[in-house]
Amino acid sequence: MATTNDLKNGLVLNIDGQLWTVVEFQHVKPGKGGAFVRTTLKNVLSGKVVDRTFNAGTKVETATVDKRAMTYLYKEGEDFVFMDGDTYDQIHVPAAVVGDGANYLLDNAEAVVAVHEGVPLYIELPTSVELLITYTEPGLQGDRATGGTKPATVETGAEVQVPLFVTTGEKIKIDTRDGRYLGRING
Repeated sequence: MATTNDLKNGLVLNIDGQLWTVVEFQHVKPGKGGAFVRTTLKNVLSGKVVDRTFNAGTKVETATVDKRAMTYLYKEGEDFVFMDGDTYDQIHVPAAVVGDGANYLLDNAEAVVAVHEGVPLYIELPTSVELLITYTEPGLQGDRATGGTKPATVETGAEVQVPLFVTTGEKIKIDTRDGRYLGRING
C-alpha cells in the first residue's frame, strides 16, 4: 500500500483488480477545498488511457511488476520462450501478450519481459531492430523518386513498407513501435 503522495511515473497500481501504470501525475492544491492528485493512467494489458483524480493522502494499492531483460529463444506452439540471462530461467509468454512484437522478434533478440505474480504482462522491444529483407518486388529503372513505397517481407515473416530503391537481401532498420522503415544498414 502507498498513498497518493508516493505516486511517481512508471509506478504500477492495482485498481479494482486491474493493473494501471502512472503515466503522469500532478498534485493540485486549490485555494478552496482539499488538495488532490490528478493522474493519467494506462491499463497495462489493454493499453487504454484514462484520467483519474484522487484526494490527497488516499491509499492506493501498488502492484509489484518485475521487469527483466531476457533473450528470446524460440516459439513453442502459441507461446514464445524467453530466457533470463542471469538465472537461465525460461518463461513461456503467450502470443497474445507478445502481440505485434512477434513481427520483430528474431532468435536471441533481447527484450524486457514484465511479470506480475508469475504472469507475463507485456514485453518491451528495443525501439528499433535490424532485419533482413527476404523478398520484395524489384524497383524499376527511374523509381528513385522520393515518396514511393512498396511492400517487403522481412526475415520474421512480417510485411513492412519500404522505399522503391530497397532490394531483396538488404538489411533495414525498422521502428518496433509502428513498423516504420528507418533506413538501410550498410554492410
